[in-house]
Amino acid sequence: MKPLLTLLLLPVFGAALMAALPVNRARGVAIGTALTTLLLAVWVAGRFVATQAGPQLLEKNLWRPQSGSYFALGVDGLSLPMVLLAALLSLVAILASGGVRTRIRPYYSLLLFLETAMLGVFMAQDWSIFYIFWELTLLPLFFLINTFGGQRRNQAALNFVLYTMGGSVFMLIGLLLAYDASQVHSFFMGEMAIGLQGVARERQILIFMGFLIGFGVKMPIFPLHGWLPLAHVEAPSPVSILLSGALLKMGSYGLLRAAMMLPDAVVALQGVLVTLAFISLIHGGLLAWKQVDLKRMIAYSSVSHMGVVLLGIATLTRDGLTGAMLQMVSHGLTAGAMFLAIGLLYERTHTRDIRDYGSLTRVAPRFSFLVAVAFMASVGVPGTSGFLAELHVMIAGLERWGWPAALLSVGMLVSAAYAVRTTGCLCTGPEQPRLGELAPMGRMELAAAGILVVCIVVLGVLPAPLLDLMDLSLTRFGDLFAGRL
Repeated sequence: MKPLLTLLLLPVFGAALMAALPVNRARGVAIGTALTTLLLAVWVAGRFVATQAGPQLLEKNLWRPQSGSYFALGVDGLSLPMVLLAALLSLVAILASGGVRTRIRPYYSLLLFLETAMLGVFMAQDWSIFYIFWELTLLPLFFLINTFGGQRRNQAALNFVLYTMGGSVFMLIGLLLAYDASQVHSFFMGEMAIGLQGVARERQILIFMGFLIGFGVKMPIFPLHGWLPLAHVEAPSPVSILLSGALLKMGSYGLLRAAMMLPDAVVALQGVLVTLAFISLIHGGLLAWKQVDLKRMIAYSSVSHMGVVLLGIATLTRDGLTGAMLQMVSHGLTAGAMFLAIGLLYERTHTRDIRDYGSLTRVAPRFSFLVAVAFMASVGVPGTSGFLAELHVMIAGLERWGWPAALLSVGMLVSAAYAVRTTGCLCTGPEQPRLGELAPMGRMELAAAGILVVCIVVLGVLPAPLLDLMDLSLTRFGDLFAGRL
């Protein structure tokens, strides 16, 4: 049995099965497929040996001998948490899609194809395969936004594709330059990294800049984030759960892989990365604070939170990367919970304006609880998943740069300001007439909300299993840069 290949193809099999069955069974097939995929991902995590270096469960087959390309799948301490996150959020997105009433079969098929593409990115051990799966995520997302989105869905889908394809061009240029500079002429990640060890720093910088632009669009980092607010506002809320929760992590994950392959370039550009991180952190937070549209606010908050991830990476230390990885997982869960809550509220009230809400604690206590947990976790309240992430990044920043790292505190305060304001506006205050007959959550919606809330709290109070999973990869990252700083 090839577990990773099976994991990769399961969603495709589910989409094919859906096409052969009556349309009224499409949702059940999609839920069953996503649940099976998640269980298999958990099984893969159970077989993962945390003390073993390098990619595990490796499935490597020569694909194109002329270019040294392999169809290679594997997982390590950096990729496995992302695989679990993508599988979990895919299930949550499907559970939260009960409001879709038309074109049901294409909708769920596109979600499953998107899950396969995301899993392929996180499991790929060859840069050519990585790039193919990276580009494959564009197709289902374009049709999901363009077909099932809001009034400006056409513009949002086009902006998303143009921005991402533009970034992909720079990533492809960087990848081809790396292949040309490498002494082994192979796209296999491990072999390419070895082949680039003797390359001059100036050439490494040129290659890394291509990766930085390509991955920076997807993260997104300032000033490459222009596509994000419109895409989030116009996309269906279940799609926003995947877009913010998992798709943005593809950019930070790819940047990590590029940094480990080109360490001299990263050291030389450390100041650039730090500057971009602080600008993204504060700029995104301030823009989020100004918004009254709830989805637009969460979109800008994602820019701020991914700035924390970039700052953790830019420290080039084990503690910093620990914070970055924890933030990637935490933001996936909290952003998913926020978009889930706002999406379910929008289905019932048809408004995203924060001024139209109030007193959810009395009229809809379950919605109120979900909103409170999601927004408090997003600002790192102790006992939630975001606390340890921001704490690690703060400690690493203070150790590396001293008092200038206090700018991170400014970003945290801005995040706390809009999170507390939003929670107060939604959950307290006078009752709004339109909320008087707010329909309660259905069983599937409760299941989706429960999964996210439990993960946020468990990761906040019991992070050891996740840290153990990442430990060796985090240590190797720290050792790689220890002698270069």
